Amino acid sequence: MATTFTIADAAKTSGLSAHALRYYERAGLLDPIARDESGHRRYRDEDLDRIRFLTKLRATGMPIREVRRYAELIKRGNATSAERMQLLESHREAVRALLNETAKNLELIEAKIDYYRQQLEQQ
Repeated sequence: MATTFTIADAAKTSGLSAHALRYYERAGLLDPIARDESGHRRYRDEDLDRIRFLTKLRATGMPIREVRRYAELIKRGNATSAERMQLLESHREAVRALLNETAKNLELIEAKIDYYRQQLEQQ
């Protein structure tokens, strides 16, 4: 029998709160989570893998409507692989653009630190 996890274990593993995990399920981002005989949620490794990936999409700035779209495409099966890939390629480009912008901002911050460092050394 496969190992399953309580909502507390899933929360600890994923870094999300139990409330957020329930929201992911209600919002349709996850397939319905299996329940044990007493009605408590039991998360599978596959559920946790999906949660990890979806949280990475959010952490990299994917809007929730696009995360929902991605989850909907998964539910529709392999026939949507091309659409999913296109969605992820588009997001990858947005992440790359943000990384480039962040790198430029960091260069400016580094230059300002160097400026202040030189000022302090001249005192």
